[in-house]
Formats: sequence, C-alpha cells, structure tokens
Amino acid sequence: MTYIIKGDTGDWEVVIGLEIHCQIVSKSKLFSGSSTTFGAEPNTQVSFVDAAMPGMLPVVNKECVRQAVRTGLGLKAKINKRSVFARKNYFYADLPQGYQISQADLPIVGEGTVILDLLNGETKEVGIERLHIEQDAGKSLHDQYPSKTCIDLNRSGVALMEIVSKPDMRSPEEVGIYLRKIRSIVRYLGTCDGNMDEGSMRCDVNVSVRHLGEELRTRTEVKNVNSVRFAMQAIEYEAQRQVAVYESNGEVVQETRQFDASKGETRSMRSKEEAHDYRYFPDPDLLPLVLEDGLIEELKAELPELPDEKKDRFMQEYGLKKYDACVLVVSKKNADFFENVAKGRDAKKAANWVMGDLFGVLNKAGKTISESPVSAENLGKLIDLISDNTISGRIAKEVFEIMVETGKAPDVIVEEKGLKQVTDTGAIEAAIDEVMTSNPDKVEQYRGGKDKLIGWFVGQVMKATKGKANPAMLNEILKKKLSE
Repeated sequence: MTYIIKGDTGDWEVVIGLEIHCQIVSKSKLFSGSSTTFGAEPNTQVSFVDAAMPGMLPVVNKECVRQAVRTGLGLKAKINKRSVFARKNYFYADLPQGYQISQADLPIVGEGTVILDLLNGETKEVGIERLHIEQDAGKSLHDQYPSKTCIDLNRSGVALMEIVSKPDMRSPEEVGIYLRKIRSIVRYLGTCDGNMDEGSMRCDVNVSVRHLGEELRTRTEVKNVNSVRFAMQAIEYEAQRQVAVYESNGEVVQETRQFDASKGETRSMRSKEEAHDYRYFPDPDLLPLVLEDGLIEELKAELPELPDEKKDRFMQEYGLKKYDACVLVVSKKNADFFENVAKGRDAKKAANWVMGDLFGVLNKAGKTISESPVSAENLGKLIDLISDNTISGRIAKEVFEIMVETGKAPDVIVEEKGLKQVTDTGAIEAAIDEVMTSNPDKVEQYRGGKDKLIGWFVGQVMKATKGKANPAMLNEILKKKLSE
C-alpha cells in the first residue's frame, strides 16, 4: 500500500510516523483534583497546582496511571515497572509553569505492535515505540479581540497519553487505518473517548520522502491535526511538497509545520526542536513511578475483548467474511448491536441488515448506533418474519422504512398494514391463472421459446397479489403451469 510519487529523478516513497495525543478518561487532572469535563466556562476548572502558584506540589492521579497501563496492554506493549516524570522546558503563553511535566528516557510503556487490516485484504504491523504520560497545556484564543490573546487554563494539567509509532507507514491510507485502529482500541478500553473534534485525541504527523531503498531523509512534523481526513490530506500535500523541493535541488528543513484545512496545505511554524533543546531533567517534586506486578496482572485480567480478538471470533463463530467483521468491530457499540441481532439467527443475514440498511440510514441522518430508531430486538424480529415466510424480502424493505419512521415493532406494522405473505397455493394459483388467461399471447410466446418472459409473469402476479405472494412458491407453480 506504498504511496509512490513519480519524479524526474525517479520514484519517491513517503515514510510516516505518528505521535497521537490521547486525553485520558479521568474525572480529574494528572496532578490536581480539578475537573476535566469538556465545555465548561473558561478558567473555571483551574486549581492552584494547574495555575503554577508558588509552593504548589503535584500529586500523581492513580487512575491516570492505571489508564496508561491498560492502554499499553491493549497495544500489546511492554509495561515498564519503573518510569520517571521529567520536566520538558519551553515557553508557551498558556503553559503556566514554563515547563511541561512529561516522561523522557523512562516512559511507562515501551515497544508494542498494532495490526492494520488493509483495504486489499492484507495485514500490516506498525510498531509502537513508546507510550508516555504528560500534562496538557492550556488554550490560547486569538480570535476574541483584534489585538489580544485570551488564555483558558481549563485544559492545563489534563492528563495525556502520547502514543509514538515507529516510521512504519507508507501511505495516507495506512495512516487513516492506523488512526482509526488506535481510536477503536482506546474506546474499547475506556481510556480515551477518541473525540478528535473536541481535541481529546489529536496527532502530530512526521513525514519524510526518499527514493526506494535509500536511508531515511529529513522529516518534518505537522502539529496538532484533529481529524483522520486532515491527517491524510496533510501527508499527501507534505510529501508532494518535499519531492518538489528535492527535485529542484533544494533541501528539506527539519521543522514544525501547521496544516491549513481550508487551503489543504501545510505551512512552516518554527524550526524543529530536538530533545536537548527542551533540557529534560527528572522532576524534583515527583518520585520515580514504580508499578507492582500485582497491579499489572490485575489490569490485564480486567481487559475487555479488543477489536482484533472480536474480529477473529466473529469470523469463526458467525462465519463472517473478514471485511464484514472488520467493519462491525470498529465500534464496540456497533459490535454489541450486531450480536444482539444475530443471536439465534442467520448471522450473515443479520450482518447484511446491520451494515447495509441500518448503517445506511444512520449515516444519512448523521446518527450513531446509540441513536438508532430501530432497536436490535426489532431488527431481529424483522429477520424472523422473513425466515418464517410471514413476509418476503421485498416487503421487509418496506416494513424497515416504516420502522425507521415510527420506531414500531415489525410484527405490529405487518398486522396493521396487512402485509403478510400469501403462502396459500390456491390463492397463488388463482392469481397465475388470471394473468395467463388475460395474456394468451405472452403464454404462447413463452411456450414458443422466450424463456425470459418468466420475469414478466412473476411481476404481473406480484402486482396482482400486491407483492405478497411467496416468491419461491410463485416461481415453482408458475413454471409448472406455463409448461403444461
């Protein structure tokens, strides 16, 4: 799935690594008891610790540590029993301390692996280099006044997990799949809500290009991208830009860039800092973080069934194709809904109704599965009505539309509308006889060798029975009568 750019000097491939910042699900911040609720009035969720008042000491939030370990286990990564908080020194107007408490050489989580299910059916491993915990900065608002910047410290001190990948991705498409996979994993775990539009998950994209087989070249970093689509667009633009620089005998500068979504392009922000520029040193107010074996084992035992395991089970237990299983397990709520529909029924039919008809309605309305106007119970009942020949597949589509509009159960709709399928052979024979009697020329043509007219006869009988004739019975009786 390598993204190749054709150039005058040969083919170029793009090399991509991501740093994903996930806001940890916790009621309070990393080092204070301030609330983390989204959407509060500016500067209403700030403690003395968050505001860096003199003499205030940080105290580690245990739940944030547990959430980081859960995430590391979900990423199949090594959990480091000893990690160290460090001060990362730099100036931002919305960083009250003048430094960020993060983790440098000794993070809480080490190397791991994420498996991507690619669109061509193949899989690809992307290495996780590390996961570390750090506090977030505040927020600078530049559009409130023409000559002033406003500072909101509600986000200052909120706990983040930074998940750093290895430079293993080779196309915007792979990055899109990777981002969605990480979001799916943290949502299953309950460690981050993954809402990129609210800023609780965002990423920095590291991009470089090289001729096939070359060593890695200089990379740039596109900061704070807050949607999967924007990340993919930023990579495509940045890769093309770098190739153009090299092709014109220029040199790509290591720098931090920003993605302008309205123009679909990146632009330079500042030269890229290296680790030594931040003057990392262990935070003197925080002891090394030491995890007991019992805690790691306890959290491991509590892990839910994660997307990869659920996908494998859906394929084995329900006989689903890999693509269908992958689609259904992206969201735990979607997967649970499907299982409730499939319970005791034909799982493939259940998957078709959920992924096709239901997802189509939800996508069109911009709703999630939690807002579905059709419950799993009622969708299951609809499939039952088809299976026991109460209604045909065509009538079921009509019933489903009414279910979406009214929220009523399918059996109630079928009863109210008089939509039960005609399975009485006598009634079907009578309808066939009427059509044949009214159209002797068509009967003669069919018997003369025009076999394709069978479809016309089926349509006429269906019309006569208002679509209620059982299709299998209709075809069987019709063929028999036409051949007499």
